[in-house]
Amino acid sequence: MDSGTAEFDFLVIGSGSGLDVASAVASRGQSVAVVEKGPLGGTCLNRGCIPSKQLLYHAEVMETVVRADEFGIHADVTGVDFADIVREVNEDVSSSAESIHHGLRTSSQHTLLEGEGRFVDDRTVEIVDGIDAGKRARANTVLVAAGARPAIPPIDGIEDVDYATSREALRLETPPDHLVIVGGGYIAAELAHFFGTFGSDVSIVGRRRHLLPTADEDVAAAFTERYADRFDVYTGYEAVAAEEFDGEVTVEARAYPPSWDDTSGRENIAATGDTLLVAAGRRPNSDRLNLEATGVETDERGFVETDPYLRTTADGIWALGDIVGEYLLKHNSNREARTVVRNLFGEDLEAVDYTAMPFAVFGSPEVAGVGAREQDLRGTDREYATATYRYEDTARGKAMKTEGFVKVLVEPNGEILGCHIVGPEASNLIEEVVVAMKAGTGTVWDIRESVHIHPALSEVVDRAFSGRFTRRGAGADGHEHHHGHDHGDHGGHK
Repeated sequence: MDSGTAEFDFLVIGSGSGLDVASAVASRGQSVAVVEKGPLGGTCLNRGCIPSKQLLYHAEVMETVVRADEFGIHADVTGVDFADIVREVNEDVSSSAESIHHGLRTSSQHTLLEGEGRFVDDRTVEIVDGIDAGKRARANTVLVAAGARPAIPPIDGIEDVDYATSREALRLETPPDHLVIVGGGYIAAELAHFFGTFGSDVSIVGRRRHLLPTADEDVAAAFTERYADRFDVYTGYEAVAAEEFDGEVTVEARAYPPSWDDTSGRENIAATGDTLLVAAGRRPNSDRLNLEATGVETDERGFVETDPYLRTTADGIWALGDIVGEYLLKHNSNREARTVVRNLFGEDLEAVDYTAMPFAVFGSPEVAGVGAREQDLRGTDREYATATYRYEDTARGKAMKTEGFVKVLVEPNGEILGCHIVGPEASNLIEEVVVAMKAGTGTVWDIRESVHIHPALSEVVDRAFSGRFTRRGAGADGHEHHHGHDHGDHGGHK
C-alpha cells in the first residue's frame, strides 16, 4: 500500500445527506474522512431547495400584495430590492456552508479532504483537483453520496450560447427582461414563478405533453393551463437549436413525437429572450468518480446500482441520495441516510422504505403528490376508484378566492393508492395523507374518521376522501360508489 495514503474507518464522497451518516459513524468513535469539491452541505443547501424556497417565499409575499385588490384591500408595491433579496438568501446559504466547513475542520474525528475525489481502487480515493489535490484516503467502509448536476440536452449550438442552469439562476441579482426556459419539470416551474412574479416575461419549452410530467396527469394538465395563462408555454416541443446574437438568445424547437399521436401541422416554434435557463433534468455525478476502478456498477443512465439495503455491487461500498436516483428529493436522501446508519450498526439489515414518498413543487399554484398516479394504474389489470374535490367548494377555499383540487386514488376496498393536490398549501396538505399511508391503516377511513377543523383548508382533503368515488380500471363499471358521506358548509354547528 502507498505509505502516503491516509487510513480511516469510514469515508464519504459528498457532503449532503452523506454527512448524516458521517456524523453517526464519528459519534461511535470511528475516524471519518469527508471528500467534497464544493461548498459544504451539498446541493440542497447551496444550489437547491434551501435557496430556492427562500427566494420563492419572497415571490409568495409579492403575489399576496398584488392580489390584495381582489379582497377590497388597495395596496401598491412601490419598489422591490431584488438584488438585496438575492444577496441575503445567498449570504445565509454561504454562512451555513461555512459553519459546516468550520465544524469539520476543527473536529478531532473528521478529516475534510477538499477537492474532486476519484477512486483508485474499491476503497481508496485520490483527490485530483482542489486544495487537497494529490492526497489519498482509504477506508474500511465507503459511502458514495456525490449527488447529481444539471443535465444539458444535445441542443445544436448550446456550447456557443451563454446559458444559466439553476445554480446560476439562483444568484441572478436582476430579473431577466425575458427568460427562456428549456425544460418543464419542477425546477423550471419554480424558477418561472419566481422570476415571472418579479417582472420577467417567461417562455417555457418542454418536451412532454404537460408541465410537471412526473405529477398525476390531471394535476399536470391543470398546472399547465394555469401557467399558460401567465407565460408563453410550449409543451410537447423539443429544443433542437440555440443561437445568440446581440445579447439575445433564440431557441428553436420542434414537435416532440412521443408527446403527440400526430405531429403533422405542428410547426417549429422559436423563443427569444435575454436569458436562457436550461432546466432539463439532472444527471448523476458517477461519471466523475472513476468507478471503473471499482466493482461499483451503474445503470444505463449512470445511477449507481444498489440492493434494497443501499449496498453497491462492490463489497464495503454503500450509496445514497441523488446518485442512486430512486427519488431526487432531499427528504428521500435523509431517509436513505438513516437506513445506511441502521444497516452499518444494526444487528440485522433493513431494506430502505420508500413507502408514501411525497413530492412538492413550490410554484403558483403549488403541487404535491404521494403514491400512484392515475397514468400508472390505467392500462393495468387493476381496478381502482377516484374522487376529486375542489378548493373553492370549501369555506376556506372560497374565502381565499382560490382554485385547485385534491384527487384521490384508492382500491375498491378503500386502501389509499395515491393522492395528488394542486392549489395553495399543497405541500402541507399532502402530509396528512402521507401519515395515513405510512403510519395508519392506509385506508380512506384514516382520513374521514379523523376530525378536521372547520373551516380550515384541510377540509378539502377530508371532502375528497369522504365523498363519492368513481370506479375505474379493469372490470369497473364507471359508476359512483360511496366510501363516506357528503357534508357541506351549511350543516351542523359552527
